[in-house]
Amino acid sequence: MYIRNPWKIFSGGAVAAVAIGASIHIKKLLSNEENFYQTFAMQMLHRLDAEIAHRLAIKCASVGLVPRQYVKDPIELETIVFGHKFSNPIGLAAGFDKQAEAINGLLQMGFGFIEVGSITPLPQDGNPKPRVFRLSEDRAIINRYGFNSDGCEVVAQKLDKWRKNRGKCPGIIGINLGKNKLSNSPVEDYVKGIQVLGKYADYLVINVSSPNTPGLRALQGKEELQALITQVSIEREKLENKPALLIKLAPDLTPQDKQDIAHMILKDKRSISGLVICNTTVKRPSNLNNNSKNEEGGLSGLPLREIATKAIHDMYRLTEGKVPIIGVGGIQSGEDAYEKIRAGASLIQILTVLTYNGPHVIQKIKEELSFLLRQDGFKSVHEAVGIDHKK
Repeated sequence: MYIRNPWKIFSGGAVAAVAIGASIHIKKLLSNEENFYQTFAMQMLHRLDAEIAHRLAIKCASVGLVPRQYVKDPIELETIVFGHKFSNPIGLAAGFDKQAEAINGLLQMGFGFIEVGSITPLPQDGNPKPRVFRLSEDRAIINRYGFNSDGCEVVAQKLDKWRKNRGKCPGIIGINLGKNKLSNSPVEDYVKGIQVLGKYADYLVINVSSPNTPGLRALQGKEELQALITQVSIEREKLENKPALLIKLAPDLTPQDKQDIAHMILKDKRSISGLVICNTTVKRPSNLNNNSKNEEGGLSGLPLREIATKAIHDMYRLTEGKVPIIGVGGIQSGEDAYEKIRAGASLIQILTVLTYNGPHVIQKIKEELSFLLRQDGFKSVHEAVGIDHKK
């Protein structure tokens, strides 16, 4: 038989062979979801600009293109905090789903709770791009988003739609509130946030610790914070659902700042229900390796792990273990989560680790935490909270 163009047949066969080989490889990857995310999905995302990858991840979660947890959480992970039952203590920190776009998808991934925001009263674009930087060698991120927000009214519409279908995806929802960059009255901004969004929340977080909004951290000062707490507490009491009210603190507080805040909260425990410890840090450890290490913004991830644990330990001690703490910062494993629980955290949040490990880290952390609790003889998370202070 005469072949007019043997190269065409050869090249076609080569393409077919590559396609078959690729399909076999993809099938193997898909047979192990964790392997798929580690060796394919996360690598593809890391080829994209960090903020674009963030947006894509939110979009995937919003339409359900994420792994789902089908098994029930171990009974020892169940805990009651702020009057709500959590199926497990692992939550998603604020900063991922800023506009409340993907709550159901995120809950289906196995989180015990989701914290959306930060949300400002009026829409604002945030800081100029680029404003998110991966420090891959350091397993960290620097961001200077600057409270980019659709605004309270727009987010309220999304939350109203979500609430109508809430029964399909049970879970606890926190709403993190911020102030507008150009606002002349920060207190009024937080009051407005509570008025518009409070009815949708199981708990509210007053974020006074982001380093990316000028003057915001000054609200952690003794007099400023007291004035803020007084007003937001009054507004919270007007809500029918009476959500828990928390303050999110920076990791860079001085010992005196910590003492002042603890004294303020203990003096009137009816006003503040708990603390979120901690936000990103403006400090830069000397051992950072990535070329983006000197970018302005808040540093999160592995370098924050010990700093955050110490802050949790300090505030648990100063508040005499009477104020529930959500511990966040640098958690990579169940052991890290357990360390923060032993230091005084009743609940745990993760975020940056998802950038490097993918969504299967949620289940891994829960499995490891469950094992460690049982190994040490604890029947529940609650029994282990603050145990390091009782030695």
